[in-house]
Amino acid sequence: MTNTTNIARLSVALLTTACLAGAAAPAFAQSGEVNIYSYREQSLLQPLLDRFSAETGIKANVLYAGDGLLERVEAEGELSPADVVVTVDIGNLVGAQERGLTQKITTPMLDERVPAEFRAEDDSWTALSLRARVFYVSKDRVDATALSYDDITKPEWKGRLCTRAGDHAYNIGLIAQRIAANGLEETRTWLAGVRDNLAYPPAGSDREGVKNILAGTCDLSITNTYYMGAMLNNDAEPEQKQWAAAARIIYPDADGDGTQVNVAGGFIAKYAPNAENANALIGFLLSDEAQQIYADTNYEFPVVPSVAPAELTQSWGKLNPAKTPLTEIAAHRDEAAALVDELKFNEGAQN
Repeated sequence: MTNTTNIARLSVALLTTACLAGAAAPAFAQSGEVNIYSYREQSLLQPLLDRFSAETGIKANVLYAGDGLLERVEAEGELSPADVVVTVDIGNLVGAQERGLTQKITTPMLDERVPAEFRAEDDSWTALSLRARVFYVSKDRVDATALSYDDITKPEWKGRLCTRAGDHAYNIGLIAQRIAANGLEETRTWLAGVRDNLAYPPAGSDREGVKNILAGTCDLSITNTYYMGAMLNNDAEPEQKQWAAAARIIYPDADGDGTQVNVAGGFIAKYAPNAENANALIGFLLSDEAQQIYADTNYEFPVVPSVAPAELTQSWGKLNPAKTPLTEIAAHRDEAAALVDELKFNEGAQN
């Protein structure tokens, strides 16, 4: 367990004790620190926080967790030490806004640098980077250089597709985007077609789909873009380099309606004790320097249009993001999940 995690947990414990004892909420003063709750892995976020602290002198205390952080902020209420929450998936960002966990981001960097479609209308949250849901195809067995999401429902793809569980956030985001853009009935037909072309019941991770392309189990995996960079540069598990080398990326609907994107983003907690420093952190994460670190370290797409993706990412082609507003996608997530259940998508092909 890291020292920063211990600090964050100790803060919560002390505040909770005060609350239980009936003490009034302490008067938080602005200080030289900022407390971050993060769903993002430490290896992805820490390089950014190290630069932020080096440039501002503000100490970054971080609590990392795979889930439950929104619930924790809500339960802590006015006593929460959280200043900034960094998360993935538009559903988490909109969910925090709807649950009243956010406050207005006031750094001028937000309006100046983030396109309107990638931030809340009331400035309660912002995207920090973009990730695209794309196709990884076999270099040996797939000749196509352009495909649409609709193409993979065609008979020639029977038994050739693979993906992770349909109810995973990445796939829910894709299905919700289809509902927002095309309606529920058309999406039902599309998702049934994808299901019936699966090589095996959805399982495993995005990386496992690419592994199975090398193994010949499937020819096309629905996977996020950044995994290609992560696998190609994975010295700890060099077999992943072989998985990635067996596939190439196609951006679905690149010349049409565009490729579905989701986001990693953040918000300032409603009761942030260090709100000024929280705004400084959000502003830094939207700077050219931080956006380039996102691009070069994580192989994600910068949310700031003037910052270029990593050279490796650019080698996969040009991203044309679908124009469906993120808030509309979030609004259809429950329908998307219900559709996965209704069609028994996770059981795989039905004929």
